[in-house]
Amino acid sequence: MKLILLSGGSGKRLWPLSNDARSKQFLRMLEGPEGRKESMVERVWRQLGESGIRSSAYIATGQAQEELLRAHVGPEVPLIVEPSRRDTFPAIALSAVYLYSILGVSLDETVAVLPVDPYVEDGFFRRVTELEEVIARTGCDMALMGVAPTYPSAKYGYIVPEPGHADDPVQSPRGELAPTGVEASEEEARSGQLSGVGAIAHSRRVRRFTEKPDEAAAAGLIAEGALWNCGVFAFRLGYLIQLLIDRGLPIHYDGMLQQYDRLKKTSFDYEVVEQAAHIEVLRYDGYWKDLGTWNTLTEEMKSPLLGEGRMTEDCVDTHVLNELGIPIAVLGLSGIVVAASPDGILVSDKAASPRIKEVMQHDDRRPMYEERRWGHYLVLDQVRHDDGTSAITKRVCLEAGCNFSYHFHTDRSEVWTVLSGRGEMILDGATRLLQAGDVAVIPARAVHTLMAHTDMQLIEVQRGVRLVEEDIVRLGTQWSSITQF
Repeated sequence: MKLILLSGGSGKRLWPLSNDARSKQFLRMLEGPEGRKESMVERVWRQLGESGIRSSAYIATGQAQEELLRAHVGPEVPLIVEPSRRDTFPAIALSAVYLYSILGVSLDETVAVLPVDPYVEDGFFRRVTELEEVIARTGCDMALMGVAPTYPSAKYGYIVPEPGHADDPVQSPRGELAPTGVEASEEEARSGQLSGVGAIAHSRRVRRFTEKPDEAAAAGLIAEGALWNCGVFAFRLGYLIQLLIDRGLPIHYDGMLQQYDRLKKTSFDYEVVEQAAHIEVLRYDGYWKDLGTWNTLTEEMKSPLLGEGRMTEDCVDTHVLNELGIPIAVLGLSGIVVAASPDGILVSDKAASPRIKEVMQHDDRRPMYEERRWGHYLVLDQVRHDDGTSAITKRVCLEAGCNFSYHFHTDRSEVWTVLSGRGEMILDGATRLLQAGDVAVIPARAVHTLMAHTDMQLIEVQRGVRLVEEDIVRLGTQWSSITQF
């Protein structure tokens, strides 16, 4: 089995800490091993390793997230990079074609697709591998995994299976098969004790889907045996390759890349899953949570305070998350979240926090803070001049032992002023040492890079007619290869 993890998202639901450059999966707010803070993508990649299936996993992502993913899960993480953002159907089609035409994966191989950021226990990933058995046993087009709902939620889609039979095997709390016809108790399901490990890959045929009903309708669906749709599904590689052939789409990677920008922006659920003739669903009874809003994310945080801040003792169920260098004080307020970053400040009742996506949906300002493979930067100032040129001032932090890519810009020049640290700069093939107080002038189209010997802080001033992150041509990223140019 091959695993495709989808990494995307616009970053609106956890604004202002997440943005178009740093989606929710990159926020380091969860408690990792030995008390170290880890992001959602770091947690999932670690769990895949602990489950023994990481060697079969690939991450499909856009160009904007490539460097950030390598910073979180390592430089060798296998990525399938979309040339542009086109929704889940094009992303999965590109991934399938990569497996088939570049890696030579057999058409009989099972491919499982899942989000890069579910908050789950390890048994979730072992259950995912059982989708392969479901496909082999039933001959279905698609096999889905559905989560046993713990309450009637209006936030999730629902999978409604065909009615079960008395001889359906059921998972027991300890991971063995329960006696025929014995259902797990509601209390066991709510406690998250059922891991799904140890059961045969028993599934039911899907009758229909319902997308985000209201709570009353959700309660009725649960009474029918409906499951939450957690975005996990599997198929034979040959099934999708044949579908692409039938639609006249390329099945070779280079051809798919060339046509990618012309593919329709549509979801894989709508375009493929809901159109399939035979769909099976495998029930998962373990712990699963979508940490996509402030109220759900803060439930899994060990500390109510991240960053500089103070709260009075009568603040109950209140969280402060502060990335600014100034203190935040909260007095006598309960059930709220305060999140502050260079992109803005949010003060919200926790129950109302999911509405931030509606409030910020038309905000198209550039992110003021971005993490990169080599460190991070903060935008300090932006100005547009009367002659049509613009200037952007950034504070750039380059971590010791890291380097910028060897690159040039077509439409802008840069001036670096070193505030602290020291490193080695290459500019159009010439090498010089930089340290605190030095200034480097980089004309447009000059090829340049910087390797930090110690942690470095720079003030970078960009000037030009088009100041966008896409104005970069990379010639290399590894220092060992850069020095050979």
